[in-house]
Amino acid sequence: MTPLVELVGIHKRFPGVYALKGVDFDVRAGEVHALVGENGAGKSTLIKVAAGVHDFEKGSYRIAGQAVDIRHPRQALDEGIAVVYQELELVLSLSVAENLFFGRLPHDRGGRVRWGELYDESEKLLAEVGLEVDPKTKVGHLGVAAQQLVEIARALSFAAKVIIMDEPTSALSPREIEKLFVLVARLKARGVGLVYVSHKLDEIMALADRVTVLRDGQRVACKETVDLDEDRLIELMVGRELGQGFPAAGREPGENVLEVQGLTTDQVQDISFRVCAGEIVGFSGLMGAGRTELARGLMGVDRRLAGSVVIAGVPVPANKPPAARNLGLGLVPEDRRADGVFAQLSVRENTSVAALEQFCRLGYVQGGLERRQVGGLVERLKVRTPDQEQEMAKLSGGNQQKALLARWLLKENLKVLLIDEPTRGIDVGAKAEIYQLLDELARGGLAVVLLSSEMPEILGLCDRIYVMSQGRIAAEYGRAEATPEKLLASALPNVY
Repeated sequence: MTPLVELVGIHKRFPGVYALKGVDFDVRAGEVHALVGENGAGKSTLIKVAAGVHDFEKGSYRIAGQAVDIRHPRQALDEGIAVVYQELELVLSLSVAENLFFGRLPHDRGGRVRWGELYDESEKLLAEVGLEVDPKTKVGHLGVAAQQLVEIARALSFAAKVIIMDEPTSALSPREIEKLFVLVARLKARGVGLVYVSHKLDEIMALADRVTVLRDGQRVACKETVDLDEDRLIELMVGRELGQGFPAAGREPGENVLEVQGLTTDQVQDISFRVCAGEIVGFSGLMGAGRTELARGLMGVDRRLAGSVVIAGVPVPANKPPAARNLGLGLVPEDRRADGVFAQLSVRENTSVAALEQFCRLGYVQGGLERRQVGGLVERLKVRTPDQEQEMAKLSGGNQQKALLARWLLKENLKVLLIDEPTRGIDVGAKAEIYQLLDELARGGLAVVLLSSEMPEILGLCDRIYVMSQGRIAAEYGRAEATPEKLLASALPNVY
């Protein structure tokens, strides 16, 4: 069978990085072809070559067996190749219909938009992806799952033969993931070729017909999924055997460092808990349970309506994030792109931004001291970057996450680290590194609060676990007594 799209011997370099080294990749009609690899392996570069975002130095690009010259995203779309990126590219202030046909609204000779035709065509596309929403609705009023379906519907509006999905389930609930799987099966049955990029290996094993593994910019395997299991796939990705990567138990907690009593915001109610030095305390729960909102309330980003937060015996003033930071509280947020990284600034600037006062003398930043300390942490955390001046946006997700961790570790008075969804969108190798780092930090006396929707990392890392439901703490478990069944049962909303 002639592939719908075929990339042959693709080479691509960036300054200081040889991103793709003779990579072959193809997708056939009616199949799901998974693309996996550690962060920095070359996945994002390869899909951007396929989408016309990046050019390439050597190799060939074929559609239905014919060589083509794709050098722009619109060319790729016109050829029926669409990408649904992890960071959705929608205009939130426009309607669903306007997003579906952005830049190609139907109009008459006078330039007036034919709104009736636009809404009719939009309803057909929305029906194809199973999204029941008025096409006049503003996209900003939709949830993430619905927005993702709008992106897929837009791809179909270009008569897409190939749809590339980049981490499509990273922000979806289990029920939303099930709906996406049904849509994938429907598209596959229609003969659409799907490229599925994900770090969730259970999804890869369930959905994919074939799997291509990239490592350090090279293709190391392309296999039928039936010939693989998760352990073998991990070994191919990282070049070595790797378990879950969770450190052994046995940390000894010290004195209370963080004490929270009755914390209430618009999103969470009456939250009370404590965290000791040398302890990792987890917060589990279903999507929407209030974990992220709790972190924002602790940091003072969300307005505190009641309650108290005390760090090492010192009350944290309400609604003042700089004061919380100065007292030793740090936050690695759930959404790296929106709330964490300064994408256009360098790794050095991103790392030192929370601790600049440590490098200032007489109103000037001591650049040499800043670079030495940042360099030490970049090396310790194994942040893969050509140098400190590399633009943050050019780092992989896992390396951006490690740089955000370095930001807080650079602070001399850090006492409590809140880390929200620490491994979202991160490969198995980088996950193991982050797990090891969090364990080392706790053993060194740091109090760590881990907020995660990933039950294995909650169970594998945490000394104590609080389960949240409907903005409240529903249960507390010690490490020895916690089980997946207990955590799930406690997380389910009460129905009266």
